[in-house]
Amino acid sequence: MTEGADTTRLGPLDRGLYALFSRRADADAHERDRHSYRASGLSTSFDVYLARVYGLAWASALLALACTFTAVLLVPGGVVGRIVDFLSAGLPLLNRLTLPTVSRPYVALFAAIAVGIFVRSLVVRAGGFYLRRAAAARRDEIGRTLPGAVRYLRVLATGTSDQRTMLRRVAAQDAYGATADSFRAALNKATLTGSLDEGLSMVARDTPSRDLLSPFLLKFREHAAQGSDSLEGYLKMEGRLLSQKQSRVRERASGFLELVAELFVVLLVFPALGVLILTVGSVLAPELSEPVATPIGSIPVRALLVYASALFVLTVGIGASSVVASLRPSDLATPSYERPTRVRALLTTATVNPASAAWVFLAPAAALAALLWTLSYSPLNVALLSYAGYGIPVGIVAVRRAGRDDAKDREIRDFVHAVSGHVSLGRPFPDAVDRVAREVDLGPLQADVEDLAFNLQLTTGADEEVDVRAAALDRFVERVGTPLASQTVGLVVGALEAGNDTEEVFETLETEIGRLYHERKALRSRLLVYAAVGWTTALLVVGIVVAVNASVLDGFAQLSTVADANAGVGLNPGAVDPARDRERFYLVTQATVLACGWFAGTASRGRYEALLHSGLLVGLTYVVFTGLGLV
Repeated sequence: MTEGADTTRLGPLDRGLYALFSRRADADAHERDRHSYRASGLSTSFDVYLARVYGLAWASALLALACTFTAVLLVPGGVVGRIVDFLSAGLPLLNRLTLPTVSRPYVALFAAIAVGIFVRSLVVRAGGFYLRRAAAARRDEIGRTLPGAVRYLRVLATGTSDQRTMLRRVAAQDAYGATADSFRAALNKATLTGSLDEGLSMVARDTPSRDLLSPFLLKFREHAAQGSDSLEGYLKMEGRLLSQKQSRVRERASGFLELVAELFVVLLVFPALGVLILTVGSVLAPELSEPVATPIGSIPVRALLVYASALFVLTVGIGASSVVASLRPSDLATPSYERPTRVRALLTTATVNPASAAWVFLAPAAALAALLWTLSYSPLNVALLSYAGYGIPVGIVAVRRAGRDDAKDREIRDFVHAVSGHVSLGRPFPDAVDRVAREVDLGPLQADVEDLAFNLQLTTGADEEVDVRAAALDRFVERVGTPLASQTVGLVVGALEAGNDTEEVFETLETEIGRLYHERKALRSRLLVYAAVGWTTALLVVGIVVAVNASVLDGFAQLSTVADANAGVGLNPGAVDPARDRERFYLVTQATVLACGWFAGTASRGRYEALLHSGLLVGLTYVVFTGLGLV
């Protein structure tokens, strides 16, 4: 086996699948999958992964076979006969042969086997596709985090020349994501082989980042062998080059995001306009009002198109929001809030932690839905208003938390600048922090800085100084809780432990924190434009639909009445029903503003703010339509 597995650690199901399918891992058909697996960074061994894929493929194939066989037997005979006649007349060779009549069970068996084979092949291919996508995602993540990791290595190189120590410091930082994982893998392989050079070579061979991380690791090894001065110079130059590449990548992503926003507007406005055109055209085209048989009953063609438009709009909103989230640089991403596991902590943090609020406000939203139902609201409005009642408070908590985090990030710059000034005068780091805590007003960061100053003064001996300082800084970063704090102040711990000069560390930190802060502000300004696009599109659609409801529907209803009174007029007299069509317009409009809210909120600060924007737009649309008497 190319990637062996310890079967004693596998569960009963995995052991069975491993015994049945693990031999396929050596097949030439999976050569590409083996390369993708090494680049994907999955913890599961390749043969176990492939055994699971084949197990899922066979299970899916058997299920599809059974469902297809049963469906063909239950489908009316005329439908099966027409399909068989179509294939017999259309397929080459078969349309020149006289085929005997085949009974229904044989047709069902043939169709079931064909579908089962197709499903099995599709699942196996999907397993390989997943590996390739995982490798591509890891490559992109490395490209986003490698420049910062190289800058941190340069700081560490001024205090130590030990490669393992430097790589271990970077690997311990969660802020560097896939790059930190790669360094950790190199250290693990070095432990197994006894040679760091061999570990670096193995990771450089298997990494998906062939154009960035692979050459960096090889050159890092080469310059480290030449001495600390050569390594420090190389890291300084490489950090500058990688930052320039990262800036160009972000510019391309920004251009792509502009294209996504333009396409988003077109795709969201078009369904609403299409429904208006369908309503007008149904007067002249009676076919649009003919019923169509569906699994849930007969539905007119126009109604089916309206529901399909609403579903299409929601799909576009989810897709556009996902694209916006994926294009946001990971090192400048919004923080991922963690939900407490204990109920009491969940309740007490519901006003400051969006993850907690997302769970706590489920109960009030459910109660609101029950109240609306008892007050005889329509099912659609019950769903929409309870969604708004849930999304708005959760979004408000997220916005308040984001505002507090932004204020802390602003104060962190002043804090680092003040500490750096005291350190440059020769004061010890704990004394510098204590002076800043007493002399500088840091607003929302004041309590965190005072806590840091107190913890730094707990040193009882020279041997404990490093450990206490590291623990105090770790606690400070945890209390602040912003990505900027973990990416900047959190790096001080490793640099000081590596023996770097405190003054030099804080000079570098000042540069790094200033760069990151300005990049965050610039990104925030760019993304607010797309939030405005989402709101503008939503309000535009609401305005168009309201205008049509107020001025066009009644006119076409009168035209239908004229057609009913004059049998010779070629119009559909029942095509326009103002009450029914306003309900359908309302449905499509609410779906559109939901999608716009998701897009705007995700562009602004992420999924929690998407709840706020979509909830506000849903509530606003309800007020406009009900206030004007349109629903």
